Amino acid sequence: MTTITPFLWFDDNAEQAIERYLKVFDDAEIVDENRLPDGKLFIATIRLQGQTLTLMNGGPGHKLTDAFSLSVGVETQEEVDSISDALIDGGGEQGPCGWLVDAFGLSWQVIPSLLMRLMSDPDPEKAGRTQAAMMQMKRLDLQALQDAYDGKA
Repeated sequence: MTTITPFLWFDDNAEQAIERYLKVFDDAEIVDENRLPDGKLFIATIRLQGQTLTLMNGGPGHKLTDAFSLSVGVETQEEVDSISDALIDGGGEQGPCGWLVDAFGLSWQVIPSLLMRLMSDPDPEKAGRTQAAMMQMKRLDLQALQDAYDGKA
């Protein structure tokens, strides 16, 4: 069976990133890991929320950029906040519209399903108000998105 797995190149902190991701996501697991003779992690495959990822310590040749991000679908404001906080802890940064960069340089989108429902409404005014509100936010605020959709903002 053919599969596609995102492959992420880290300078030398893939192991620390894996430890963080295993704490952030409940069902996260290490699928496989390969270590160098000195015991340092070289490459590992993990599974987060059913998505398989491979992480490698490849040295400082290729930086992670926001041209590639991982999108996390969530349901509640509590999930938006707890996942965002956990990912940016230790040096990450909240970006616009629900995007963030974690402490390891990997870009993420924390996207509530409510946003997708509101923005896909066939009423262009409601969807447009929602989009305009989202564009003004960093971390997404579900109540503010709903208020914009309802014309209360």
